[in-house]
Amino acid sequence: MSPAGGEAPAVAVDVAVFTVLDRGLQVLLVRLRRGVFAGRWALPGGRVHADETLEGAARRLLAAETGVRGIYLEQLYTFGHPERDPHGRVVSVAYFALIPHGGRFQGRVREPFPDAAWSPVARRPPLAYDHRAVVRRALGRLRAKLAYTNLVYTLLPPSFTLGELQEMYEAILGRGLDRRNFRKKILSLGLLAGAGGVRRGPHRPAALYAFRRRRPMMIEIL
Repeated sequence: MSPAGGEAPAVAVDVAVFTVLDRGLQVLLVRLRRGVFAGRWALPGGRVHADETLEGAARRLLAAETGVRGIYLEQLYTFGHPERDPHGRVVSVAYFALIPHGGRFQGRVREPFPDAAWSPVARRPPLAYDHRAVVRRALGRLRAKLAYTNLVYTLLPPSFTLGELQEMYEAILGRGLDRRNFRKKILSLGLLAGAGGVRRGPHRPAALYAFRRRRPMMIEIL
């Protein structure tokens, strides 16, 4: 019981999972099967067990609802409006997560999770609860972190071209970047090393690069 004599709120976690597919930023959604919002789309999430941490709950629920495991995860914000959940008083601690572009999930949520699907962030369907606000805040955090961290590495495969790296930034930011200035700045930071080999396509072959360190660090990029 709470000090005021009412029931203490339940604690939940919700996770906004992003990737880049088809040159656009996408978010992972699940279709709800029960409750007031049955049939509606929502972010993966659920109640926190008494014997687990918040991050542990987020990872457990992601694995159970979507099959997604072992990805970058960061706590985002706490959503606690008294009427955010029509089923009762629930405080949700939101996270955002990032899945590599073209990586192990290959743009698809693994079976047997037919109720989970990718949706373009710019054209996402109406979401249950206050999940629209969660996605909006997560997108703002992700875009901000591109400017002062190397976090984009979590969305990229081990090797990539400078063109692919620029496309990743443009997909997340929702705007174009000057090709010459972008490449000059990125190469001046010492973040990348030649990976050996080239990517062949309709134009001339493009050199492959890799991040020297694949762990989060603060550095002015944009």
